[in-house]
Order: sequence, then structure tokens, then C-alpha cells
Amino acid sequence: MRRIALSLLALAFTLTGCQPAPTQTEQAQPEQPQQQYQWKLVTSWPKNFPGLGMAPERFAEKVNAMSGGRLTVTVYGAGDLVPAFEVFDAVSQGTAEMGHSAAYYWKGKTPAAQFFASIPFGMNAQEMNGWLNYGGGMALWREVYAPFGIIPLVGGNTGVQMGGWFNKEINSIDDLKGLKMRLPGLGGEVLSRVGGVPVALPGRELFTALQTGAIDATEWVGPYNDLAFGLHKAAKFYYYPGWHEPGTTLEFLVNKAAFEGLPDDLQAIVETAAQAVNQDMLDEYTSRNIAALDALVNEHGVELRRWPDEVIEVLRDTNAEVMAEEVAKDPMMRKVYDHYRAYQEGVWRYHSLSEEAYNDIRQ
Repeated sequence: MRRIALSLLALAFTLTGCQPAPTQTEQAQPEQPQQQYQWKLVTSWPKNFPGLGMAPERFAEKVNAMSGGRLTVTVYGAGDLVPAFEVFDAVSQGTAEMGHSAAYYWKGKTPAAQFFASIPFGMNAQEMNGWLNYGGGMALWREVYAPFGIIPLVGGNTGVQMGGWFNKEINSIDDLKGLKMRLPGLGGEVLSRVGGVPVALPGRELFTALQTGAIDATEWVGPYNDLAFGLHKAAKFYYYPGWHEPGTTLEFLVNKAAFEGLPDDLQAIVETAAQAVNQDMLDEYTSRNIAALDALVNEHGVELRRWPDEVIEVLRDTNAEVMAEEVAKDPMMRKVYDHYRAYQEGVWRYHSLSEEAYNDIRQ
């Protein structure tokens, strides 16, 4: 009878789902609060500037939302914490955990960086995204930045930029001689070779410099950003296309030690937010430039000009000469250039049968 009673008791526990009361050591312990991280993000753009300046803001919003507030990112515009052209150093030295800028600004530190922003007559936005994300370009970019303790992430793309603002028409290559123009990266080297004078200026100084005659011409981005800066009030002629920047990739710079100090899920959130912002910026520029160009031409009387074929031909030939000389000076630049060109030639062959062929038939 005793064995039967014990069996019935065990069966009752099983059927009712009852469990013996937990011992004191088995009782649930209070959940420990998760560690929170606060990062600073410095940029090369004015705070909240359309397009360029909004990318880091949207990045910060996405990271905060996806992390549930465990990682908060505070964005500082150019000059708020560090000057526009000191973003790289600030991230490298740990003054800020992140930065948002363009890689061609760092050619003085590592010439190969220029390929990861944009080079004259190079790849467009779609081609750059393919090279970086699936063509091996990102591994090279990380190799270039590794000595500085920085991890690069894609941070947006402007698409093909405009050729710039001028106070006189450009009818021949001679019209560029002696002309002082804000033009960064290898495009500035090409301008210098044909007799122009490239000038390095942050965006917030462009209008005043152009209006006062400190420079004779400037490029910035495209209609959306150029209208926001009011460049049409300081120059009359607007040239296209941007031979110097056919698809400018922006970058998030991440301090390596800070990134590796995050748990795996927060690292993944940082990388995913950067990828989202990369596509978001290109989408926004594609849409906003339409209305902005209409306003510049139809409301403000800007005179739109296409670069003369003979000028483009000289610039293209000069670029080939400059590139050959530059890559011969630096082994890493040669390594990146060879990889870049191999991918570019492949994607050109394919796009001649796809993107370009379709553009031809739909017109």
C-alpha cells in the first residue's frame, strides 16, 4: 500500500505540472543591469547639414533604437569638438570614438585612402558599393587604416557630383589656368597639372570664399547641398558632370579599441546601422537633387553648362599621367590602385551590356 501511495503522489505531480517549492539557493536572482556605452561622433560637416550632415544623425538614431539605449552616440558638427579636417586624428587618438567624413581628406597621412572616397573618372556609387561590399575593397580599406587604429565603415554616397560653380564660362583648357578652385583629392592634382590652383576648404567656408573672390570657383556636392549653401548667389555658371567625383563614398571612422570593447551584439548594430545609412544617403540625394536643380535653374536663373569635350579629353589624359606618377610613389597606393582598376574594368564590361545599354534604349 505504501508503494502504491507513493506512485499515485508522483503521478499527481506529473499531471498537474506541480513542482516542489524551490530551495533558497534556487530562487531567481535579480537581473543585473546591462552596461551602457556613450560615444562621441565628430564630423567634417556643419551640424544637421542636409545629406552629409544628416547621415551621422540618422546613424545615431538607429544605433540608439536598436540597442535599446545601451549604446548612445552624440554627434558633433565640424568645429564643435574638432575642426573639419581633424576628424581622422580625433578618432585615431581616441578623442572621439567615431567620425564621419570623406577618405580623400587623409591623402597626406596615407595616399591610398583616396580610392575609398572617389577618384577622377573612377567608379560610380553602384560600382563602389559592389567593390567595397563584395569585391574585396573593404578588406583593403581596413588594411590601409589599420596602422592608425581605425576601422572604416561605409557611410553614404552622393552619387555623381556636379562639376562646380564658376564666375566665367569654361570654353577651353586655357580657361582653367590660374583659376583658384576648391577641389579636393586627386582632382585637385589634375587641376594643378593643367595650370589651375587647387584650394582646400571645408564646406562652411565656401560661400564666403567664392563671394569675396578668395577663390574663383568651387565644387561642393550637387544641387541639393549647393542650393542649401546658397552657392548660386556667388557664382553664375554651373558645370556638369563631376569628372573628379563620379560616386563619392562617405565613411564612418571607428576607433578600433572602442569598437572591440563593445559586446558582439552592439558591434553588429554599429555595422548594420552604417550599412543602412550608406543606402539611405544615396536614395535621398537621388530624390532631392531633382527638385533642387529645378529650383536653381528655373527660380534662380543659374546657367547650366556641360563641360566641353576638349576640356574633358585633356583632363582625362592628365588624370592618367597623375595617377601613374602617384601610384609609383607608394606601395600601398599601387596595391589598392591595381585592385580598384581590375574591378572597375570588369564592372565596366558588364555595365556596357546592362546599365549603359538600357539607358541608350530607353532614351
